[in-house]
Amino acid sequence: MIRVLMVDDEPLVRRGIVAGVDWAALGCEVVGEAQSGEEGLSLARRLKPDLIITDVQMPVMTGLELIS
Repeated sequence: MIRVLMVDDEPLVRRGIVAGVDWAALGCEVVGEAQSGEEGLSLARRLKPDLIITDVQMPVMTGLELIS
């Protein structure tokens, strides 16, 4: 299974993507959700996901800063 971390500052968008995709059919498992780049970085270090799906424009730390 591919371990996925979802990062988005908009709760409805984040939860919608998590709930709206059949992750198991794609061979994936959502292992965590974060509401900010900082929280996403912390979870990424702890959970070691294979894939991070992130919003690009978030306050304080953007998605691009998160993945760099």
